[in-house]
Amino acid sequence: MTTGTYPEASAAAATTPESWRPAIRHAGRVVSAAAFLGVGGQLLFVEAGLGINFPLAIAALLSGGWLVRRRTPSPRDPDAWLAPAAVVFASFAAVRADPTIVSLDVVTSLGLAGGWLAALGGLRVTARPFWSVVGLGARVAGWATAGAVPALADARRELPPAAKLDGHRRRALPFVRGLAIAVPLVLVFVALFSSADAVFARIVGDWFGLELDLGDLPARGLLAVALGWIACGWLALASAAHRAERTGHTERAADAWHLGTTESVVVLAAVVVVFAFFVVLQAAYLFGGLDTLKATGLTYAEYARRGFFELVAVAILAGGLVVGIERLTAARTRRLLAIAISLVVLTGVVLASAAVRLRLYQEAYGWTELRLYVLATIALLAVGGVALLVALVTDRVRWIGHALIVAALSIGVALNVIGPVRFINEQNVARVLDPDLVPPSGRSGLDELYALSLGDDAVPAMVRVLPFLDGAQARLLAESLGWRLEELRHDDGLNAWQAWNAGRVSAREALERADARGQLP
Repeated sequence: MTTGTYPEASAAAATTPESWRPAIRHAGRVVSAAAFLGVGGQLLFVEAGLGINFPLAIAALLSGGWLVRRRTPSPRDPDAWLAPAAVVFASFAAVRADPTIVSLDVVTSLGLAGGWLAALGGLRVTARPFWSVVGLGARVAGWATAGAVPALADARRELPPAAKLDGHRRRALPFVRGLAIAVPLVLVFVALFSSADAVFARIVGDWFGLELDLGDLPARGLLAVALGWIACGWLALASAAHRAERTGHTERAADAWHLGTTESVVVLAAVVVVFAFFVVLQAAYLFGGLDTLKATGLTYAEYARRGFFELVAVAILAGGLVVGIERLTAARTRRLLAIAISLVVLTGVVLASAAVRLRLYQEAYGWTELRLYVLATIALLAVGGVALLVALVTDRVRWIGHALIVAALSIGVALNVIGPVRFINEQNVARVLDPDLVPPSGRSGLDELYALSLGDDAVPAMVRVLPFLDGAQARLLAESLGWRLEELRHDDGLNAWQAWNAGRVSAREALERADARGQLP
């Protein structure tokens, strides 16, 4: 007697609870983890400044992604560095009190965390071509916006069609789906109405036998829902089973549009001529010391202290031109390669000119955030130029975007270690305490309004210079620092444990010492 599988039996097995419960359980884990992150997020951030709460939130998000994953990446996975890098940049938010660098740290940390969650879901990140990485970033942002929808849709794909369920389950399924959507919405609206109307709050309290004193509950509830929604999208990304992706290098397609070699050579050669002429002038006037007053009507100091923004833009455009020409040209010849290398080398001289001009300007007028970040950009472009030379020689220009990302992250770490605001104010205060640091044509003194705008990382240096100032400048600085001390003493949001920040702690300690010495009103 032969045995076989009856179609009816297979269909019945497909609609048994055992066949689709794993999908339900997995979606439940994603939604539950997101809800936990949402509730925990509002505890960390409501009525608390940015500090140690941000790295804790990032660590919790990464841990949640690990718990709901469907695949375990290899320790040798090229994307394994994304998670620790996200935590490192998030931790800087608890070290620095500099709004600019902290904002950059937050964005960088979120981007790295999103990349790690995508890698947990099976998507390749580091091995992608540069523009594909940009596209992946847009996809990750889309998953965060979609929130719980991807998790529920992923589970829905694994469920049997409603038509295959028995009558009771088929009738109950829409009701269950409706409840899943309605319950959180009802809770949010009840909280909002209770906050807006005392009668509504009293009735709700009578119904449930509770004395409702919601206080900041509506704000906490809304933040918990928003954070949970975003977390649900990213956890669904980490738990998704994406199709395997090709990560190898894709050769230029035969039918793609290309630029002829001759045209490419002409374009680069024309640009090289312009760059060479500029470099000759720099060698004569900026580096060689020829008479700029006779040639331009400007003193050497006036001539040198201008144009560094424009030169940085020139370097960026030149690098982009070389990469674009190399990628679009049909045939890669030695002549084209030689001209491209020449343009990169000349661009290096342009960057040196920008750096010299920036240094002279800084020596004359002191440091600002903008000047420091321009210097960091020059350093990034210099590293990128060296990487581009190597990439041209080895025919690996497709990886230049990755090299720039690594260089940018490294410079970001260096800036956080230095502390831009702390460094800027310490250098400017040193110019006040030691006038010999200011060249004869420069400007000394402290711009106290600008210094006060820099944030708490700038406070210790301002306290140190306070005894050396006099008149209205000293009174304005002392009064402003006194107000800041009162804020640091009495602002509950800044004193919450979630808001602990090393920069604010240092600022308060310096202000407390100044107050004890009677320097503050």
